[in-house]
Amino acid sequence: MKKVVFGSCLLLASCSPAHPPAQPDVHYTVGPAWQAQGQWYYPREEFAWQGTGLAIRQNGAEGVLTADGEVRSMATMTASHPTLQLPTIVTVINLENGRQVRVRVNDRGPEQMGRAIALSTQAANLLGMGSEPAQVRIVEDEVASRHLAEILPGGVALQINAAPKEQVVQSSLGGSGGVVVETGRGGVDIPPASGGPIPDMPVAYAQGYAAPGMLWVETMDFTSRYAAMVQAGSHGGVVKPVMFGQSMMWAVRQGPFATISAADAALKRALDNGFNGSHIVVE
Repeated sequence: MKKVVFGSCLLLASCSPAHPPAQPDVHYTVGPAWQAQGQWYYPREEFAWQGTGLAIRQNGAEGVLTADGEVRSMATMTASHPTLQLPTIVTVINLENGRQVRVRVNDRGPEQMGRAIALSTQAANLLGMGSEPAQVRIVEDEVASRHLAEILPGGVALQINAAPKEQVVQSSLGGSGGVVVETGRGGVDIPPASGGPIPDMPVAYAQGYAAPGMLWVETMDFTSRYAAMVQAGSHGGVVKPVMFGQSMMWAVRQGPFATISAADAALKRALDNGFNGSHIVVE
């Protein structure tokens, strides 16, 4: 009798319908504050943002919806960022080997402390990343990102002119057997107004020059240089001028650190001391 019941269970399981695939509901979003590993992140609109840090590979289930309603696929040129509005277009430059890729940021992450961006498998492979974090510079494409914010459901109707598409140019990467593909700044395909899928970003990379740096932990920004110097003196840091939008700010940094583990330890100490928002930068 037990065998009959077990067989019936197997038959029912095999006949049960599979979960339907996720349907895209692409929309513009900034989203609420979120927390990972004890650190709070506060998303905000920044259409001309750039910075440095450590990139890692994305992990997580395929086929689920991202924070902006796209269907996640590791075969696309996509990424996760802690605070940028979604979706947005950025160029990621691997400072260790000079490779550059353009990706669409469509999700929140990475959840790992001290990591600036998480790249899909496709993007990470083209960027020449291994299994370890890579030093990167991230530069947002202001025109393309504002364009997405204007045309997507839930967007802010920024009323800017759409950038014209530019032709893809392909050339041989001398001696390496690879290909360099360069695309223009503009040219974001317009997705359906119904919130359907956005056309995939081109699977392409460009080759530049390597420019690795040292790792620093940036604890906070001040509008007053004197206040920054007081804070730096009490915590053994240095003061660096940084641009925040159109304003000059003063950052307090600790370092430099020769290894990622050393920078991670310093970052954890800063967060434990109450300096929320502390992060790793490369210089």
